[in-house]
Amino acid sequence: MRYAHTVGVVREAEAALMARLPEGALMRRAAAGLAVECARLLPHVYGSRVVLLVGPGDNGGDALYAGAALAARGAAVRAVPAAGRTHTGGLAALRAAGGRAVSAEEAEDALFEADLIVDGLLGIGGRGGLRPPFAALAALAANAPAPVVAVDLPSGVDADTGEVPGAAVRADVTVTFGTFKPGLLVDPGASRAGRVHLVDIGLGPELPGPALLAFDDADVAALLPVPGPESDKYRRGVLAVRAGSAPYRGAAVLTVGGALRTGVGMVRYAGCEAVVDQVLDRWPEVVAEVRDPLSSTRLDPGRAAAVVIGPGRGIRPGNADELRVVLESDLPVLVDADAITVLAGGTLTELVRERTAPTLLTPHAGELARLLGTDRDAVEARRLDHVTRAARELDCTVLLKGSTTLIAHPGSPVVANTTGTPLLATAGSGDVLSGVIGAFMAAGLPATEAAACGAHLHGRAAVLARAGAPVSASDLLEGIPKALLDLLALRALREPGAD
Repeated sequence: MRYAHTVGVVREAEAALMARLPEGALMRRAAAGLAVECARLLPHVYGSRVVLLVGPGDNGGDALYAGAALAARGAAVRAVPAAGRTHTGGLAALRAAGGRAVSAEEAEDALFEADLIVDGLLGIGGRGGLRPPFAALAALAANAPAPVVAVDLPSGVDADTGEVPGAAVRADVTVTFGTFKPGLLVDPGASRAGRVHLVDIGLGPELPGPALLAFDDADVAALLPVPGPESDKYRRGVLAVRAGSAPYRGAAVLTVGGALRTGVGMVRYAGCEAVVDQVLDRWPEVVAEVRDPLSSTRLDPGRAAAVVIGPGRGIRPGNADELRVVLESDLPVLVDADAITVLAGGTLTELVRERTAPTLLTPHAGELARLLGTDRDAVEARRLDHVTRAARELDCTVLLKGSTTLIAHPGSPVVANTTGTPLLATAGSGDVLSGVIGAFMAAGLPATEAAACGAHLHGRAAVLARAGAPVSASDLLEGIPKALLDLLALRALREPGAD
């Protein structure tokens, strides 16, 4: 599990720890960890050329002390001060170890000759995009051939939100200290961070609960519902699916398939005759009945443990009637796609707020924008803020799909999914995700855990389905069992008594 804390919380924890340590000890811990990671990225330290982009704050000090450690091992280390002042002790240590500072005029040549570039321009307290001369140095680093290591956070990325409001450094590796910062796990900042390496500097005992967390394979493996000797199809979970319509039959096939491949005990499908025929042709094990939401007076979910509604279902008045009945039920409900559009355009949001059973909304940025009355670009720029706001205002769990999938629930840390891949940007992949999460909800997982497990599994399936090659949504149905096998094997290894 990766835990992330906001800047204010980190500052308080640092202050509490520094009060008990000798002066400068915390910076030396951070710099030592940074130097070790930099050394790993170099083919050899002795004779390598390292350029430090140094701002006036503590991140610049971290970079300078790390540079001093590398210089002491024979690296040719050059520091480029980006402002009128630098960390005095750090610069003195660098010079004493054989490194030196270079002028702005020398910076371009130094960067293009470097084997490694260290971004120590701004720290976690930076706000807004980079301004001159910082922006110019970031641009030079972006065009230089050497890999870039960011100190704590890529300069120009908002540590608390992941927002990138202007120029920013794009790092290949970020070495962060004490705890993850939300901006390292949430796009667009996450895409600027590269691989993130955490250095333990002793903050743990000073930190409260996280603002954001990310599950790893072991966390998801431990949560997976696994049938036991006494399991039957009802104990494994019955999922009602209200997806697909005559124009969008494939949405039903994909949603149902996602649930079946995840291991649900039974899928009960209801839809118009043309879709029922197509679902049964692909998945004959489904219990299906003809029930068109545009004309049927029987809209209840039937005997089920959870309901998925919305993918390809349509946005006509009859669909609103169906959604109303589902929301009035006492079952856990996942609302996706067309059902979210119906929700945003009508008067049913109050039903969501009033529900006592778990409710999970799974919008993409455009759908969330409609729910909140804003625009898509605003949601994409501040994904964390908007998904948190939606969960609070609607009093339910919200999974925001996209480059970083985020899951928010009122009063709980936001969950960031880190298995996502651009391969999932394909038609129908969201329908599969709804089926996967619906299966976990039907098996009894709480909405947040079901969403986190589903998103994690979905992302892994995208890579495994075709060994990293492009995939269609249908391919994901073959990747899901492969991903489950990997996770269950990890679970078996971690169980007591495992060899």
